[in-house]
Amino acid sequence: MESTGAVRGLRCPVCETTHPLAADQGCPDCGAACTVDYDYSAIDAAGVGGGSTSGESDAAAEAKHPPGQWRYDALLPFDAADAVTAGEGDTPLVAADRLADELGVEGVYIKDESRNPTGTVYDRGMSVAATAIAARDDPEAVEPVALATTGNSGQSAAAYLGRLGLRSYAFVPSRSAFSNKAMINVHGGEMQVVGGRYSDAADAVDEQLAGDYYSLQEFTTPYRQEGAKTLAFELYADLGEVPDVVFVPTSTGELVVGVAAGFEELVTVGVADETPTLVTVQPTGCAPIATAIESGASDPEPWAVPDTIVGELEVPDPAGGPQAVAAVERLDGAAVTVDDDEILESAVAVASNEVIEMGAAGGAAPAGAWRYADEDGFDGDETVVLLNTESGTKTPDILRSHLMGPGG
Repeated sequence: MESTGAVRGLRCPVCETTHPLAADQGCPDCGAACTVDYDYSAIDAAGVGGGSTSGESDAAAEAKHPPGQWRYDALLPFDAADAVTAGEGDTPLVAADRLADELGVEGVYIKDESRNPTGTVYDRGMSVAATAIAARDDPEAVEPVALATTGNSGQSAAAYLGRLGLRSYAFVPSRSAFSNKAMINVHGGEMQVVGGRYSDAADAVDEQLAGDYYSLQEFTTPYRQEGAKTLAFELYADLGEVPDVVFVPTSTGELVVGVAAGFEELVTVGVADETPTLVTVQPTGCAPIATAIESGASDPEPWAVPDTIVGELEVPDPAGGPQAVAAVERLDGAAVTVDDDEILESAVAVASNEVIEMGAAGGAAPAGAWRYADEDGFDGDETVVLLNTESGTKTPDILRSHLMGPGG
């Protein structure tokens, strides 16, 4: 399995051992979630953005580093030339001047991840995870590939594994959006609909496959958050500086951990001088990570009775809970919770006034920003980024029902 030159391997944060990149199903010694270990001293900061390096023409640099997130392969575990990619990344950062006026800040930008190939931010991580599989000596030996999903990550996984011709299974709760269920099959993936909620789907993976599968679950494979961190690289490149505050809709913790790592790596390699304030946003009806942050706990308690219409964010026992809490603390961040009505109203308001079609989960970002402003979180001179995690076409029925109201 070939890697970029700066990669040492996969490091276990618990037993502190380093393993080959192919040991990507948890630490072989203790089972803990590993992370990619880089030799940052070997990384040329000038090449982090995928631009030309010494003696290399712009055309040559562009040929080596295609558009999209893989232009940042200096801080990814695999070379861009070997990437399994459909052009994910390079999503637009859209100025939202009206929102800036309403929030009383210097500027607001929406990072619109709905423009990714399957309409979701999770395409970033799935591209890296699929590349890891393709880099194996015998990719077909990992079949079947499986994961539990609230919907978007399952659709993304089916798409990228379809590129590899691999058999994959997505276990989705019955509450998942129909659009996700349909497109999992359209992309060639197998789907198992599980009665109940996300936790039931997660339990069903092992029950039905008897542990004999390759997992694409977040924080089992270390590669999904590796894709998420490219959000930070793009935000810095687009703004020419680190934003002041970034609002992240939060479910499993994958995006929080990835975005935080990306900004921290920019500081480590000398590209940036500081990290932003990272704000995690969760629905009031299912907020284990936000509650842990607000209470000072390091390990979120499972949410006893999850109750939110925003299915993508209904993850009562997040796999990356402790890592997400630690990431927010390192970046001097915060957590806010918002009601479902606030989330849906925010998504509709953005669509009505800023052109961008936010899915229900994406609506948590502006809802969180408004709540943060109400709680006097802003000083007034900030540059604020709202992460739109999904396309509005993922949940049009939910958004329209909210818009029309009872009887609509």
